[in-house]
Amino acid sequence: MKTINTDDFKITSPKKLSDLPTLVDLKATKQELKEALNETREALSDLQDKMYAHNRYGVLICLQGMDTSGKDSLIREVFKEFNARGVVVHSFKTPNSTELEHDYLWRHYLALPEKGKFSVFNRTHYENVLVTRVHPEYILNESLPGIEDVKDIPKDFWKKRMEQIVNFEKHIVENGVIVLKFFLHLSKEEQRQRLLRRLEKEKHNWKFSPGDLKERSFWKEYQHHYEEAINATSKEKAPWYVIPADDKNACRFLLAKAILDVLLQYKDIKFPELEEKVQENISFYKKELSNEK
Repeated sequence: MKTINTDDFKITSPKKLSDLPTLVDLKATKQELKEALNETREALSDLQDKMYAHNRYGVLICLQGMDTSGKDSLIREVFKEFNARGVVVHSFKTPNSTELEHDYLWRHYLALPEKGKFSVFNRTHYENVLVTRVHPEYILNESLPGIEDVKDIPKDFWKKRMEQIVNFEKHIVENGVIVLKFFLHLSKEEQRQRLLRRLEKEKHNWKFSPGDLKERSFWKEYQHHYEEAINATSKEKAPWYVIPADDKNACRFLLAKAILDVLLQYKDIKFPELEEKVQENISFYKKELSNEK
């Protein structure tokens, strides 16, 4: 398999999405990619156990991508070896009536990971500068002061939202949350093929919605707004990775490896050490238990 540096997929300076690949050749077969993913997720699982015991950091994994980019199956495959107590997946859909009574970040604060645990956001707080930007009429549901109509939305509204998101992420990073954000970069043609497969295979029909075709018609707008949001909010401590998503097996491996590569940089993550007195008496405790009747 080709040697991979996952930093190559990290956004450290402004990029055009059209210049970034949706497919990467890792010089590996499908089976080799699955084996590489299995090895990587086992390492992640071991590290998660250590992080749970260490109880200092939480990890927030943010997943964004166009419809059919493979977020659901990726979550299943990447985190399947995790202890169930150590990872929580949140799928953020249209805000409900309770959520709309609060600011747009409120529900995301509630879903942040506890120390020692992972939270996976399947669609994220970035929907508030993506979907609502393509469909600005959705902003009216938030009952914001001074905005009674789409034409009332100020010109600097989206820039300010992205600044608020950067500040939100800065705040949680400074309080022990490791933030990693992934855009699953899918080509329009691959999306077409995946939508067709949903229609052609009866067992996958339930995944299809006519709304998928409506949103597909806004492809260019979404790409533009993703590009702008990624470039504006990819920071050193909360970076964006643009992962080629046309090949699901390669995408899953690259994302898992990116997470592992980052977490291994935290050299302070370790199992707690026993108190010196307990450590000195381990042989005594073992003998006592061994002789117990």
